[in-house]
Amino acid sequence: MKRTCRLILVLAATLVLGACRQEAAQDITPRDLTPETLGHYCQMNLLEHPGPKAQVFLEKMPDPLFFSQVRDAIAYRRAPEQIAPIIATYVNDMGRPGASWEKPGDGNWIPAEKAFYVVGSRRQGGMGAPETVPFAAREKAEAFARAEGGKVLVFADISSDMVLAPVDAAPDAGSDDADYAGRLGALTQKTGD
Repeated sequence: MKRTCRLILVLAATLVLGACRQEAAQDITPRDLTPETLGHYCQMNLLEHPGPKAQVFLEKMPDPLFFSQVRDAIAYRRAPEQIAPIIATYVNDMGRPGASWEKPGDGNWIPAEKAFYVVGSRRQGGMGAPETVPFAAREKAEAFARAEGGKVLVFADISSDMVLAPVDAAPDAGSDDADYAGRLGALTQKTGD
């Protein structure tokens, strides 16, 4: 009998301790941009760059990774080298009143998987590359596509080629950038053979 009582006490204590050790759920509430918010890739202040932004929450990391372009966040999600599982991604709703290309807004974050995207428009994102422009409402995305070009897609229909393909930049022929780009291109051709 004493042995049974001892066993019951040990089991009860184990259950109580196990309940106390439950981990708190991770806060994945979207964060607004501040002057200290830096882009994951560029490490530049995101408030200084136009166009929609994105944030990606990784498992067991308290703060999200911010991206100066939505296209970059989608590319990050598709890349194999994440340091932790992705648990949430948010993008600016560019159809929300008050959101503009220069100031995409605060408090207008929507889940990336629920957005409608305009791909292939004339608009460039914060880092000068083609942007994947998110909207909460299909009608707003369609109106943007009529005005700026491009086509409306849902998240699942954005191909990896649309976000991972290199961006063609036409360097200014009279600048040092053109010389650098030419030399870099020649090196790439030599190493690619």
